[in-house]
Amino acid sequence: MEQITVGFAFCGSFCTLSKAIAALEAVRARCGRVVPIVSEAVAGTDTRFGDAHDFMREIQRICDARVIRTVKEAEPIGPRKLLDALIVCPCTGNTLAKLACGVADTSVTLAAKAHLRNGRPLVLAPSTNDGLAAAAPNIGALLGRKNVYFVPFGQDDPAGKPTSLVADFSQVPAALEQALAGRQLQPVLLRG
Repeated sequence: MEQITVGFAFCGSFCTLSKAIAALEAVRARCGRVVPIVSEAVAGTDTRFGDAHDFMREIQRICDARVIRTVKEAEPIGPRKLLDALIVCPCTGNTLAKLACGVADTSVTLAAKAHLRNGRPLVLAPSTNDGLAAAAPNIGALLGRKNVYFVPFGQDDPAGKPTSLVADFSQVPAALEQALAGRQLQPVLLRG
């Protein structure tokens, strides 16, 4: 995978961003070039999980590339065929809904739409508190979509948050490798 260019997009599941950074480092170690993309929420929101500025600086350091953070910056991804694959990790319920419905109004959703027009793989690592509730139909729609692949996911806290789903971010590199071969990494659903 050293010769490929991968986009790695972060959405605002702030509690999982540190795990997503570890996944980014694993992908960066295997791929020639990684293009970082963040949602506007990630780029500009300080939370109890960290400051946006520190997070952006860390992403830039890992990728040695400028972070795409606006719709305008994401638009050329499709026409210029900039990516061989695109990973969205974490992929929030909001982003899952927008992707399922074809809405492209954020840097991440526009990057995904622009990338998919080239028939190349999109790898989603869901992290959403309503994965077994409001987000479930969107996950179902995307599971059947051409060129869309999932990082295996499961319930992260069945007793405390019974509808919450989170991907196993340690499987992002394996999911990427399978997606590049046109296959879904199995099993998709993890046991608790």
